[in-house]
Amino acid sequence: MNSLTVHIGGVPEHFNYPWYLLLKSKELHKEQINLRWRDFDGGTGAMVHSLVNGEIDLAVMLTEGVTKAICDGAPIKLIQYFVSTPLIWGVHTHPVSGLTNRQDLINRIKNTTNPPLNVAISRHGSGSHLMAYLYAKSLGLDPNARLSFREVGDLEHALDALKHGQSDIFLWEKFTTQPYVSQFDFMRIDEYPTPWPCFVLAGREDFVINHSDSVEKIKLGINKHAAAMLERPTLVHELATRYSQEPAAIESWLSKTQWSQHPVDSATLAQVQIELLDLGLIEQIYSDKLFF
Repeated sequence: MNSLTVHIGGVPEHFNYPWYLLLKSKELHKEQINLRWRDFDGGTGAMVHSLVNGEIDLAVMLTEGVTKAICDGAPIKLIQYFVSTPLIWGVHTHPVSGLTNRQDLINRIKNTTNPPLNVAISRHGSGSHLMAYLYAKSLGLDPNARLSFREVGDLEHALDALKHGQSDIFLWEKFTTQPYVSQFDFMRIDEYPTPWPCFVLAGREDFVINHSDSVEKIKLGINKHAAAMLERPTLVHELATRYSQEPAAIESWLSKTQWSQHPVDSATLAQVQIELLDLGLIEQIYSDKLFF
């Protein structure tokens, strides 16, 4: 039997450490699967692009971002949840913005004599883009009228845009940005948790259909390693070292994070789509038959 090479993408963050352990184990080799990992600093928007173009086969993506992509016609299938807990987005800024807290932000947006608040985003359709809409809505503000967006590509370029006053705020996962906050490169002035499970495993539609047996074996492998990872006595040290974090921050993050083995449910997909439709980010709500 010929070996199948499977290209999978994900953000280079601590959520994906189970994939590192799975690849390091090489146990899928006995199933004739050669799993190859690719880091995507640009997040879900960049992964959608690579899936559609056939550059990767599977991806670990933000639930809202991949849902929007599918609603927009991307040939992607949802396979299962990967992380069932919310993602906690930090709302970041830089002292040059003049923003120091949530109320400053609200006042800036509400004051129509000011230009719209510029939000740095990794890519249009990414989590950093969609969550900016939901965050503004949670504050009782109209994101369509008072936000503008600057596509920056990744975390490093977002930091640069904030430092040079090209953007006012940037939303990104709070534990990933903690080293920058600790060094005073970023200021975190608020937090916003996603209202649904944050990460799903998804795949290019033709790949998922044509290689369903291999996808099932990959699922079994990653689910096993996600569960076993939590039993590792050196896990906190491993994560702190690999992701340049303080052990206390890793312990806090682990206490708030749960990995999942469950299929994506239609109720969550409906909730995500209702929010996206309300914000004008998709044109209609689709049946869950398009997702499974």
